[in-house]
Amino acid sequence: MSLHDDAVRTLREYTDPMGPAAGQEGREEQEELRRAYLDHLAARPDGLWKSCSAGHLTASALIVDPERERVLLTLHRKLGMWLQMGGHCEPGDGTLAGAALREAAEESGLTGLTLLGAGSPVRLDRHPIPAPCHWHLDVQYAALAPAGAEVRISEESLDLRWFRYDEVAEVADGSVLRLLEGTRALLGAPSPHPA
Repeated sequence: MSLHDDAVRTLREYTDPMGPAAGQEGREEQEELRRAYLDHLAARPDGLWKSCSAGHLTASALIVDPERERVLLTLHRKLGMWLQMGGHCEPGDGTLAGAALREAAEESGLTGLTLLGAGSPVRLDRHPIPAPCHWHLDVQYAALAPAGAEVRISEESLDLRWFRYDEVAEVADGSVLRLLEGTRALLGAPSPHPA
């Protein structure tokens, strides 16, 4: 199965782990994005690659600490924002989930990460980016860090830091907060902030 085939399968099977807690508007937004991503891939065989100027899928992962009390965020070097780990798919990636894990490991220095939620995406998030491309169609996952692992700042980051769930709203944007809410729902943890 090609990465393109895996992406189509992943998106066809995607359901928002927030379920009814996402509210009608949240569920409709995720369904609209799911259809838009599938349409994008159907229209553009290169829709996974950075070279696709109409936009391309990316894969990211929010890393949760072993105690499930904090998340690891990176201060992105180019954007100057606290974000989850993630980035572009590469030719060696066999699956979107694998691309998310690869990016998370590269940007955090952590080995032994495992995806939560049976390896299914937590959220979809579409955001504009500067030309020559126009959109990142991010497929977002959650990953659990192994006990005792130490982070290492990559060249793509200015800083890496663990944040308690209740601290994320102080540093991150709405996209990261929504990913955190989805991750907490996946973990069965109560949400401190309504989505």
